[in-house]
Amino acid sequence: MRADLIVSTYNAPRALALSLASVARQSRSPSRVLIADDGSGQPTRDAIARASIAFPELEIEHVWHEDHGFEKNAILNKAIAASSAEYLVFTDGDCLLHPDFLQRHIALAAPGRFVCGSLIRLSAAATDAVTEEDVLSGRVFGQAWQKRWRVVDRFGTWLKSAPMPFPVMSALEVVWPIRRSWMGSNSACWRADALAVNGYDEEMKYGGGDKEFGIRLRNAGIRPRPIRFTAPVLHLDHPRGYADPVRMAFNRERIEQSRQSGRTWAEDGLAKARGPA
Repeated sequence: MRADLIVSTYNAPRALALSLASVARQSRSPSRVLIADDGSGQPTRDAIARASIAFPELEIEHVWHEDHGFEKNAILNKAIAASSAEYLVFTDGDCLLHPDFLQRHIALAAPGRFVCGSLIRLSAAATDAVTEEDVLSGRVFGQAWQKRWRVVDRFGTWLKSAPMPFPVMSALEVVWPIRRSWMGSNSACWRADALAVNGYDEEMKYGGGDKEFGIRLRNAGIRPRPIRFTAPVLHLDHPRGYADPVRMAFNRERIEQSRQSGRTWAEDGLAKARGPA
């Protein structure tokens, strides 16, 4: 089975370089890495070029459009369209992936299912401290590094760091009482299912586009399988100057509409149409 990794990014070359280093360390490599770039400048192009040289085993494709403000959903749709794989795994370019992240997602691929995970947020100090060697050596996922930088701040975070044997963590994530929502930094689905719901809703800008996509998958009969405790992801800290309260309110309303109406199709999605052909 071909499985592509879609990595969203916007003007964060250092974070993207660290994220791609974590991709290079995967126990199972993706068929391709599609960088869904929401209009970044030359430093991001340079970071991608350096990663292509440093990690020649990775087939990296840069999917880019011009910067017209926050249009993450639109560039994700372009990346989905650019893929020819059967299975799509999604993350963000400010995330560090545990070495078994991709293998775990692929192991859980099944008809009628999408997989949804979580993340651990690093502080600004921990983010500044991360080096490429920390990522490539795996130290950043070790207890010593995480204890030094106070990564684990509560019981739930400790569980998300996969501290116990795999069978225990796998069983626990199935019964753990959480809302099973699509998370753009740690989720996966069949490409055919993404096409069946017409991808992401491009009317939605900042805030909640991933959750709404997951709701439409569920409305279409695709059931979530949580992966909260067996595919750790570390999120690098960054400012969110692009947050727009008006857009966020619109998105909350759109999410609730999708949940209540049972809609599956995004009219302003991959195809600009009112329904599937």
